[in-house]
Amino acid sequence: MTTPGPLSKAHTITKLPAQDLERARAFYRDKLGLEPVEERVGGLRYVCGATEFHLFSSTGEPSGASTQMAFEVEDLEATLADLRARGVTFERFEMSGFEARGDTIAAPDNYPSKGTGELGAFFYDSEGNLIGIAQPVNETRWPEDDATG
Repeated sequence: MTTPGPLSKAHTITKLPAQDLERARAFYRDKLGLEPVEERVGGLRYVCGATEFHLFSSTGEPSGASTQMAFEVEDLEATLADLRARGVTFERFEMSGFEARGDTIAAPDNYPSKGTGELGAFFYDSEGNLIGIAQPVNETRWPEDDATG
């Protein structure tokens, strides 16, 4: 049995680089509807539910090759519709073992406590950070499949 380490009860925080902090602030405000709850020189702190993320000034660039942060939502379809109306553009990815429909993917499994599958979509923020949005589901079926039986 592994003895829990000192980080097992720590609060985790995602940190995302921004080459232009004001451009990033505008993107998160205008496209995602988020405002920072606190600011410091070179940084913005956002709180979403019980979690938080920070944008920080950086001369480095994110690779954009893998998801750097994700939001878990209850209604993916409604969330994507709202974000599209705000001007967010979603990316299409071909991923082995995942079913794709347009810019949305279905994961064939999930962590047991989360459900049996997951639906998701991805977009890049103004700084090139790859952001995911996901909805855990009990079956990897598309919402329109439920409507048609």
